[in-house]
Amino acid sequence: MIDLKSAEDVSRMRAACAAAARVLHDLATLVVPGISTAGLDSAARGLMVRHGCESACHGYVVGRLSYPGYVCISVNDEIVHGIGAADRIIRDGDLVSLDVVVRRDGFIGDNARTVMVGAVDPRARQLCVDTEKSLMAGIAAVKPGNRVGDISAAIQEALTHGGYGIVRDFVGHGVGRKMHEEPQIPNYGKAGTGPKLLPGMALAIEPMVNLGSHKIVMASDGWTARTADGKVSAHFEHTVLVTENGAEILTLV
Repeated sequence: MIDLKSAEDVSRMRAACAAAARVLHDLATLVVPGISTAGLDSAARGLMVRHGCESACHGYVVGRLSYPGYVCISVNDEIVHGIGAADRIIRDGDLVSLDVVVRRDGFIGDNARTVMVGAVDPRARQLCVDTEKSLMAGIAAVKPGNRVGDISAAIQEALTHGGYGIVRDFVGHGVGRKMHEEPQIPNYGKAGTGPKLLPGMALAIEPMVNLGSHKIVMASDGWTARTADGKVSAHFEHTVLVTENGAEILTLV
């Protein structure tokens, strides 16, 4: 069942998403050569305290696994759910994807971006540019009466020229009191299909795009998803609200 947010819910979601956006913005400025991903994770925890929220990722349980980090930090060929580590040092030329999900006053704020560190390979840089453009194309399709498939098709269409691999194993989703709610929002699909978009729906739209194949492999930690061919990946995400007039992006700084 898809949850439609009340006016009170929306007010609390705006606050949670504003906090998530500030944490992500501040954390991204710390992504420089020489810092460890564990250092970034620790910094994220401090930023959440500063901005009046808590991590929705830390302790998140899937099966028998409990996520140990405060944010997801995925480097280069890591697509999503990477865990901060003291021996993982950021270097010039890296792509570092930061996925920040916070809880504030009972509601979730969810956003992500890929940070380009220093002199990034031109193909990797274009991947990041195109992935962010595809996110905005998907958001532009968020209108009352449209369907989830219109978002998916818009994202896919924005990426067709690059020959990229659009990740299929992880998708966007509804969001609100829980991190993952209905509906699921694939980053590929057919326009005019899927659930209808209605005012009050809150959606986390998040294209994850690989420079090569869309196929993934899972790391031994049980969390980190990597590209099967070892090529780099990019990830951008906003939480948006469906309004009578279209999409309101809740995770803008």
